Formats: sequence, C-alpha cells, structure tokens
Amino acid sequence: MGQSLKTPVFSSDGITAPLRQLTFRRIWLTSVLANLGALIRSVGAAWAMTQMTSSADKVALVQTALMLPVMLISMPAGAIADMHDRRIVALVSVTIALTGAASLTTLAWMGLLTPNLLLISCFVVGTGMALMDPAWQSSVSEQVPPETLPAAVALNSISYNIARSVGPAIGGVIVATAGAVASFAVNTLLYLPLILALFLWKRVSEPARLPPERLSRAIVSGVRYIANSPSIKIVLLRSMVMGVIGGGIIALMPLVARDLLRGSAQTYGIILSAFGLGAVVGALNITIIRKHMSGEAAIRACALSMSGAITAVALSDVPLLTIVALFLAGAVWMIAWALFNIGVQLSAPRWVAGRSLAAYQAAGSGGIAVGSWAWGYLADVIGVQTALLISAGLMMASPVLGVWLRMPRISAREEDAEILADPEVRLELSARSGPLVVEIEYRVEKVNARAFHKVMQDVQLVRKRNGAYGWSIARDIADPELWTERYHCPTWLDYLRQRNRATQSERDLDRQAAAFHMGPVPIRVRRMLERPFGSVRRKEDLLDAAARDAMHGERLLRS
Repeated sequence: MGQSLKTPVFSSDGITAPLRQLTFRRIWLTSVLANLGALIRSVGAAWAMTQMTSSADKVALVQTALMLPVMLISMPAGAIADMHDRRIVALVSVTIALTGAASLTTLAWMGLLTPNLLLISCFVVGTGMALMDPAWQSSVSEQVPPETLPAAVALNSISYNIARSVGPAIGGVIVATAGAVASFAVNTLLYLPLILALFLWKRVSEPARLPPERLSRAIVSGVRYIANSPSIKIVLLRSMVMGVIGGGIIALMPLVARDLLRGSAQTYGIILSAFGLGAVVGALNITIIRKHMSGEAAIRACALSMSGAITAVALSDVPLLTIVALFLAGAVWMIAWALFNIGVQLSAPRWVAGRSLAAYQAAGSGGIAVGSWAWGYLADVIGVQTALLISAGLMMASPVLGVWLRMPRISAREEDAEILADPEVRLELSARSGPLVVEIEYRVEKVNARAFHKVMQDVQLVRKRNGAYGWSIARDIADPELWTERYHCPTWLDYLRQRNRATQSERDLDRQAAAFHMGPVPIRVRRMLERPFGSVRRKEDLLDAAARDAMHGERLLRS
C-alpha cells in the first residue's frame, strides 16, 4: 500500500523523482535554506545600499558584485570540480561564502559598513557560490539515475526560486523590523545546514586511470572542448544575450519599488517574492514544456512573454499589476534558464561536465552582471521607466537570434564509451614525451569521396574537442583512393586521455568513418614521436618517488 501511494509522486519522469535519492534530497533541502538566507541577505544589501546612496548605478552594482565572480572564476572553478573531489570542493566553497556573510554581519553590527565594503563582502559571498555551483551541478548526475537528470536540474533551479518566492518577503519584514544587520545574520546561520549535508555526503568515486591534468591545462582542455562543440556554444551565446537584456529587471527591482511604486523595503520584498513564486511555477512545468515544445520554440515564447512583462512593470504604478507582471516574468525567466542548463548538461560528457557548466554559469551570470551595471547606469541618465522599456524592446527582438543560433535538439545525455586499451609501443615513453603525431590511413572508393570527406569534418570536431590539435585530412594525388587523417597531441599522456574521452556517439562516428574503408588491408594507424630525443624526459624522471629521493640525497651529500 505504501508503494502505491508513492508511485505517482516519484514516477520516473516526474519532477519529484530525484528526491527519492537520499543524498540529493538532503543537499537539495539544505540548499533551499541556504538560498533562503541568500535572498534575505540580498534584500538587506540592496536596501542598505539605497539608504547609503541615492545613485542608481551603486544600487545596481550590488547585483553585479554577486554575479561578477561567476563570470571571472567559473572556468577555474569548473576545472577544479572536474579534477578533484566535488564534495570537498563544495565544502570549501560554502565555507568561503559563510566567511563573507559573517564579515558582512560583523561590519554592519559594528556600524562600519560603507557602500564599498558592502560591495566587497557581496563579492566574497559571490566568489564562494561561484566555486560551489560547478561542483554541485556536475555532481547531480552522480546522485540520481540518468532518466531523472532533467528533473534534478529543474529541482536545482526550483530550490533557489522556492527561496525567492518567500525569502524576499521575509527579508523585507526582517529589514523593516530589525534592520539590515539581522538579514545578514540570518544568511550566515542558514549556510550551516548545507555544510553539514555536504559533510555527510559519502561520495563514491572511481579511481582515475590517468593522473589529473594541471589546472592550467584543464582550463585549456575545457575551452577547447567548448570551442569545438557547436551545441554548447549556441547555448552559451543565447544565455549571455538573455542575461544582458533581462538583467535590467533584476538589478532595477529595488528602484521599481522605491521610485515607480513609492514603496518601502517590504514592498521590494513582496515584488521580489512575486518574481520568485513565478519562477517556481515555471520550473515545475519544465517537463511538460519540454514534451510539447522544442527548445527554440520555448526560448522564443519566453523572450516575447518576458518583453510584455517588463513593459507592464515599467508602465505600472499599481502594486498589484506590477506583482502580476513580475510573476509572469519570473515564470518565463526560470523556464528559459532551465532549458539552457539542461542543454549544457545533456551536451557535455562527464569528464568535462564541470567546465561546461562553469562556462554556462560564466556566460549567463556575466551577462547579468554586465547588464545590471549597464541598466543601472542608463537608469541614472534616462530614468528607470525608460531603461526598462528599452530592455523590453530588446527582449522582443532577441528571438531573431534563432535564425542563426538555433537551440540544439538534445533528448538524452551523452554516455561515455568503453575504455580503450593503451596501444603497444616499443619506444620507452614517459607521460611528458611528445608532441605525438597520429596518422590514420583510409582507402575509400572514389564514388564515396565526398560523403567520406563530410563525415571527416565531424570527426575533426571530435578529435579537437577531446584534446587533439593541428588536425588535417589529405588525399594522395597519385593514389586518389588513399586518404590520410593527421593530428597532434602535446604529450603521450594527452594522447591517452584523448583516446578515452569519446562518448558513445563519438565512437559511433569513428565507426561510420571506418565503414568507408575498403580492401583486405585494415586501416593503418601510425603514432610517431615528433622530437624523439629532446622531448623524452631524463632517465631519473622515469624513476619512482623513492628512487628520486635517494638520488636527490646523494646530490646533497656530494655538494
């Protein structure tokens, strides 16, 4: 009987299905509390800034200070999340945010808070959460079954917007009754349950077959993957445009409450709650929208609806009308960002998931940060109402981007392919031996030449995004059936990584290219060391740690 009661709630395609997993449920619930505290602090910070200065751009800079770290450190944060234990990364990140929130509380309580110190404290909190996001988002796939991943992504968005639906109103009451310092203290306390949940997470990770990349190389690998992944590039560009244009309504909301509605901190909390409640409703319906609309159609509908809502907010001086408009804006805003997030999660393989999500966070949050500053500056010059109307007009025109940057159609996440055995070699190699040159010879019938060349253009993207460079395809002019694919890898270790980063669909593309090969002789693969002596490490570098220590000791004695 108990099972029959739970089935409708936790159906495999339902929005609540991921909550069946204990670790996900525990972290998700505590993240709601942490987000609640963050929203309460945001109300206090924004309203404190309006009390310390009348400058619109200073008020808008509060949002910029919170979002700018995401743009600045997302790629290093994503690389760290892919290279190290994501649980430890998340714990350290939340601790940084806790430190920033505690500092803000202390400064406000002692009466030392200034506009610049407020912005710096917000920047520290934003830095902690910027480090946290890639580790948490990319670890979701480790905590839930693959079929519930889209629902888990939507729930992550809902966790923030559940808090946004009530947090600002609570924050408004707290600020109105106890002052901004109380809102900062509540934020500090509500980070503690999330730290405990992360501490209790018993993450099981398979030991890596190859040593991790250095941070700088990992960042380069992530950038290379994204640069050669058309679907991810489209999502990043569309999310950045959405952030720049739509950031105005987020950043100027305190001024909407103060200048257009002639309200107080409580008014600001209420209209921010309306936006958050709309976002919850939007996220709850993301599964239905994905079933009935393509990604491109849904993003266009969201942009047009958002344009109408921003127009209504700009022209309204009636609180109820503004609340309804912001409810609609919150719903379509959330749907758009959930679709962007799902698009990146389903496009990126596991080895680069953190870096891909970090790039998405950087694009979206960077767009919001830049947009917030620009709309705040513009509001100072031409007024809040006019600035919002311009934002609405640009949002209405934004679907035109779909003509050139159409949202990709992705229904399931790319599965990692099986691990390949290392190729046999007779030359003594170290991990740093290189560069390595790989040549693959195909024999293709002349009638299939054009089709083969087209497939190889897709193979090129796969090779380059997984770590190769200098890729080329050449046809023998004396033997037109002979084709040679050629590419480089920086080192032997990079080549081993490149071989085993392919997803199942990428491995299928390799088989598709190989199917063009004809004749009794199999495809020939040559692997050559480009600098066979200068690039091989010295003999002592190939020794184990104990031998290196012994050799180092002998050198010290001789000296």
